[in-house]
Amino acid sequence: MPAFAALAIVLATVAAMEFVAWASHRYIMHGFGWAWHRDHHEPHRKLLERNDLYALVGAAISIAMFALGSPLVMGEGAWRPGTWIGLGVLIYGVIYTLIHDGLVHQRYFRWVPRRGYARRLVQAHRLHHATIGKEGGVSFGFVIARDPAALKRELREQRKAGIAVLREAIED
Repeated sequence: MPAFAALAIVLATVAAMEFVAWASHRYIMHGFGWAWHRDHHEPHRKLLERNDLYALVGAAISIAMFALGSPLVMGEGAWRPGTWIGLGVLIYGVIYTLIHDGLVHQRYFRWVPRRGYARRLVQAHRLHHATIGKEGGVSFGFVIARDPAALKRELREQRKAGIAVLREAIED
């Protein structure tokens, strides 16, 4: 496979993973998978969360794609794009972990951005955590963050419609 094709597959996979992350977060984590995700939305001082199990699911998907693309594992039946898809999933996972767990939730380092897109990412995710429970909510993706003012309006509309219960800080 030409190098440019492999690079295109990796980049397309990284981009597609934002949609996969949004859909998984919206419909799995805040749906039937809430039992794993709930502790992520509740205050705690634990090093690990049950929610971290989702990282293992992502890792398993990446590993499976690497295996599908590997002649060592699959022999002549190896599907070469699988390796590059696996790498794209891995890269998105690293980006997500550094930004989500590191920057936003400060599990690895302490830095609060004062301006720019990093600040917008933090604000959007904090607004995601403004709801109590799994119903309603905003900002289910992660690398693409919408305008925090628009997210606040959407949360207020959800509260008025009885869809979401908001924490006190967003009630104003």
